Amino acid sequence: MFGKIKSGLTKTREGVFSKINRLVTGKRKIDEELLEELEELLISGDVGVETSIHILDNIRTRVKKEKYQTSEELDSLILDEVKRLLDFDPLNLPPTKPCVILVVGVNGTGKTTSIAKLTNYYKKQGKTVLLAAADTFRAAAIEQLVTWGERLDTDVIKHHANSDPAAVVFDACSAALSRKTDVLIIDTAGRLHTKVNLMSELEKIYRIIQRQIPDAPHETILVIDAGNGQNAINQAKEFIKASKANSIFLTKLDGTAKGGVVLGIKRELGIPVRYIGVGEKADDMELFDPVEFVEGLFEKK
Repeated sequence: MFGKIKSGLTKTREGVFSKINRLVTGKRKIDEELLEELEELLISGDVGVETSIHILDNIRTRVKKEKYQTSEELDSLILDEVKRLLDFDPLNLPPTKPCVILVVGVNGTGKTTSIAKLTNYYKKQGKTVLLAAADTFRAAAIEQLVTWGERLDTDVIKHHANSDPAAVVFDACSAALSRKTDVLIIDTAGRLHTKVNLMSELEKIYRIIQRQIPDAPHETILVIDAGNGQNAINQAKEFIKASKANSIFLTKLDGTAKGGVVLGIKRELGIPVRYIGVGEKADDMELFDPVEFVEGLFEKK
């Protein structure tokens, strides 16, 4: 069973993707009318125009070349193309201490809760974790991280509100090195002020980190709210320009019917979804598995 991923996809599966299932099983022969309807349904399911066209172009090519004809064959083709779209290479984090993870994203996407889930994930592996509250321009962000730190028995390096984020990062890196901490998770860049401000702030943070830990950060996670659908992708593009994000943490999947956005993320942003949030508790996180996700998305009753 697919557990939290399957459960989190309920609203998405019962929306547009149930219509796709009905469309495919309701027709006996693959024709252009069927493929056009399928394309329209994918677009309406927040997959995105470009990604939907890409999927259907590949399907049309394979139908013509490999002589597919029946709806059962089309069903298999759809699953195959979507799995291929979501496939990605694993991220091998270094065994050296500390492993530095930078987390960026717009406030309101569930960034702080996502950090708590990552903290819980690494602590369950027996690793020591240190948190850095470098989203200093919102006092609530610091308070929320401290609260999560207390719940998870994890120290938080913090300064007062509106202090220099880079100064917090410097102190956090120093502390992680002196304590021989396994994982340092840095919360930062919680607003999309202007692209110039965001870029200059992140560039400064990268410089501060690399002075003390030259090959860090080892992972930069961009947090995206699944409920924002295609708007989340447009917003994410600005953060990718400013940061060196190489992972996506997709939050609030369980509360939206727009889970189809996952299919467009890697193609449009160039980086994969590696983590999925499906609730508000520290345990409500799953490592993204393309096969499980697709089978949960297209599950038939």
